Amino acid sequence: MNHNHSHNHGHEHADGNLKTAFFINTFFALIEFVGGILTNSVAILSDAIHDLGDSLSLGTAWYLQKKSGKKSDSTYTYGYQRFSLLGAFINSFVLIIGSVFIIKESIERLINPQQPDAKGMLLLAILGVLFNGVAFLRLKRGSSINEKVVSLHFLEDVLGWIAVLIGSIVMMYANIAVLDPLLSLGIACFILFNVYRNIKPGLKIILQGVPDAAHEEEIRRIIMEKTKVTDIHDFHLWSLDGEHNVVTMHVVVNESMSLKDAEFLKEKIKAELKPLHVSHATIEIEYEPEHG
Repeated sequence: MNHNHSHNHGHEHADGNLKTAFFINTFFALIEFVGGILTNSVAILSDAIHDLGDSLSLGTAWYLQKKSGKKSDSTYTYGYQRFSLLGAFINSFVLIIGSVFIIKESIERLINPQQPDAKGMLLLAILGVLFNGVAFLRLKRGSSINEKVVSLHFLEDVLGWIAVLIGSIVMMYANIAVLDPLLSLGIACFILFNVYRNIKPGLKIILQGVPDAAHEEEIRRIIMEKTKVTDIHDFHLWSLDGEHNVVTMHVVVNESMSLKDAEFLKEKIKAELKPLHVSHATIEIEYEPEHG
């Protein structure tokens, strides 16, 4: 019961974070369109289009996060948790495309520098840091991979607008048009590195690698030390979404153990595995002859 409550609370928290992020991003993209037209800034208009693309991916992430809270059924017997992971992959793809676009635009601006409306950029930059900063801080506290990857959208935008803020102040007093594309290149490379760092655990989950929070050696040690199990084999451990881990195993006990004690042993093993974030355990009991 406590586990279900914790899972539901965490899912609702993630759902709320992504919902807030979607509306913040969409609202600010509309502000960017107006601001880009008023300042005659192609860079800001391009970022507005980029943000609308982000809104599409954020909406997808929100929908998939919401769907991931569905209970198991005949189609997905383990539940829908991995739909959240699918959202993380979609958002990573959008971030990569967006970063490549930024790198391309930055290189073109380095070759042909353009002096934008610095004062108008300064005002939009302040709004950009505030709007995207609020969304980033909220999502950063999330626990799901989906939230962490989506937070990178807003980190990208915060850093981008800080670059615009610094660049606009400098360009108000000096004609250094190459400053903006240089900062943009650095930000794009930083975002690509963070995409790789955040999506790497997702790839491990898809490939059914052993989750970091629960290693086979540690599980074996705990079971062997705290129960009457004499051996463990056919051991399999994987994660559904990076937060909920699954384990199956065969444990060997002495043939003198009663059926009632065997059932009690299963429950004890499951309880011991809870701190290792094992939310579902399938345990088969095997009996070995008692040797005199």
